[in-house]
Amino acid sequence: MSDSTLKGRGAQKNIHNRFFENNHEVLDEYLNFCEAEGEEADKNKTNYIEVFPKTFVNKVNSPDVGMGYSANPYQGCEHGCVYCYARNSHEYWGYGAGLDFERKILFKKNAPQLLEEKITSKNWQGETIVFSGNTDCYQPLERKMEITRKCLKVMLKWKHPTGIITKNSLILRDLDILKEMAKLNIISVNISITSLSEDTRRLLEPRTASIKKRLKTVAVLSENGIPVRVMMAPIIPSLNSHEILPLVKRVAELGANDVSYTIVRLNGQIAEIFKDWAYKTIPDKAERILNQIAECHGGNLNDSNWGRRIKGEGTISEQIKNTMAIAKKRYLKGKTRVPLDASHFLQLKNPQMKLF
Repeated sequence: MSDSTLKGRGAQKNIHNRFFENNHEVLDEYLNFCEAEGEEADKNKTNYIEVFPKTFVNKVNSPDVGMGYSANPYQGCEHGCVYCYARNSHEYWGYGAGLDFERKILFKKNAPQLLEEKITSKNWQGETIVFSGNTDCYQPLERKMEITRKCLKVMLKWKHPTGIITKNSLILRDLDILKEMAKLNIISVNISITSLSEDTRRLLEPRTASIKKRLKTVAVLSENGIPVRVMMAPIIPSLNSHEILPLVKRVAELGANDVSYTIVRLNGQIAEIFKDWAYKTIPDKAERILNQIAECHGGNLNDSNWGRRIKGEGTISEQIKNTMAIAKKRYLKGKTRVPLDASHFLQLKNPQMKLF
């Protein structure tokens, strides 16, 4: 990694918001002035901004994502994963998909109230709600705000089916709630682990929990009867694609009941962010990685076609698919995932159901 890279961040620059007519540029004159005066041109600080949404639970219309409803206590994510598909969504809030995504963190203190209003509404039938469909619900600000924990208390109160996606070991703070949910079969946790290499993790996901902590999280959750699936998402050719077999083996030994994967796709503004990052941090590998990503998507860095966009196409994608199949057959044979139970919620919401 070059000494000129921005420490602790995935994106190495801000990207112009496509919806804005005007563009903001930092001129060389300003940078020269700051250097001459001994001042920092960019303090690289994270700003936290409260927002006041009217709804909290979102219907997911994409047929290949694997969830029907998601809920995101935070928008933007301080984890700073350079490949994150959610970066583009930050533009809808008036910010950029680059550094703004990591440094302008929006939080929703009214999320627990909105959540309870939704699941107790007349027509709600207890469909599983997944926390972190967009940005990580256990990112650093959660330690202070505890919005996710308050939402989980609502879900436990109503015995409602719940999914969680995270790459932060902070989830273990809420083990008391998760254990009670597991007894009712209303919780499933997905832990994102893209690599077993700490060096790779630091490059791709600069402010996430270490690999050691994530592996421990898988073990602790499993030991406490909480179903855990590991998500190797995304797989990036020539960067972590060689780790499929050892990674599946390791997490299976720790109690994971399944492993899923996606192939990286650089949709929207992410292509520019990722290319800039690659040439600055891994210049010797950048061209090869970018070419192989494009090979997985018909010659493009992005693919928006449902189904195909997640797993890719072509020789490299087929090799990844076959390697994952071998890994799961070898290390996860006999392990199953049990569907979550909505009956507790439905009976609690409508006690008269017990009469039938």
